[in-house]
Amino acid sequence: MINDINNSSRRYWKNSLWLITGLTLLTLIVVQVFRLNQILVPLIVSCIFSLLISFSYSYFWRLIVTKHPDNLTAFYTASSGLRMLLALITMLVYYLVEGRSVMLPFVIVFMTFYFVMLIYHTIFFSKIASRS
Repeated sequence: MINDINNSSRRYWKNSLWLITGLTLLTLIVVQVFRLNQILVPLIVSCIFSLLISFSYSYFWRLIVTKHPDNLTAFYTASSGLRMLLALITMLVYYLVEGRSVMLPFVIVFMTFYFVMLIYHTIFFSKIASRS
């Protein structure tokens, strides 16, 4: 049982890493083809945000499942709310640092990463929940 949990946690992290890498490479190709250098900083911020969220989610999910499996539903709810709150805070900080004129490219890149990772997260953990 513990082995399955550790394997699932590692698989979630590994797949997240591949997905983030793929999105980053795809965005870099778009930057090169269309000469959109203004989306390099949003790309870096989105990549770091996605990596941190995925790693922490993988770590804390494994911790909750092994120590307090009865609190798993509350964990899913709280982590989704926290992820959205952190995304809003990230966008606010970017707005305060960079200003209004560069927000549209940032929001497009950031929300693309956010929604792709949200879809992956939903699919992955719905499969995990259906196996239990």
